[in-house]
Amino acid sequence: MTPPQGPDDRLHGAAGGAFAIDIAALVQSNAGLLIAVLAIVVGLLLVLSLVLARRVGALGRRLEGITRGSDDSSLEAVLSTHLERVRQVVADVDEVEARTAVLERDIRQSLGRVGIVRYNPFEDTGGNQSFALSIIDARGDGFVLSSLHARSGTRVYAKAVTGGKSDAALSDEEAEALRQALSRPAPGGSH
Repeated sequence: MTPPQGPDDRLHGAAGGAFAIDIAALVQSNAGLLIAVLAIVVGLLLVLSLVLARRVGALGRRLEGITRGSDDSSLEAVLSTHLERVRQVVADVDEVEARTAVLERDIRQSLGRVGIVRYNPFEDTGGNQSFALSIIDARGDGFVLSSLHARSGTRVYAKAVTGGKSDAALSDEEAEALRQALSRPAPGGSH
């Protein structure tokens, strides 16, 4: 004799306690809810598909913008071309940097700092036709050139300058010309 089966007994199988679910009855009783949930999921998937389609389109336009004007059709070819250009620019910059270093070295050795004082050493001559001219480089090496003009003639003197100092005694005008030259900025931006 089998015991009577109640609603809870239908869930138990012959194995004596194994749990079994009647899926057809479960789906049938909740069909409206399942259809609503599936409709929402489908709607969300459609929205997600539209968003992804717009993003793919935007990426396509950006890729087209990057490759526009290029004979190459692939992004890899365009990037390769740009990379080669960058390498060439780097090589050009390195060459310009080396040439600039040579020019800066040479300009520091140029006589570019100048000071001049005009004066009248004699009472009987007119005008300030005598002068002291100092021309030095960035290290203060160069010379002081003096010209003394008189009615009987003009005499020119030169004195060497090393490190901003002369080996020979300088007149007041020569010292002022040297001071002016030393106060000027050196070519190439250094004193």
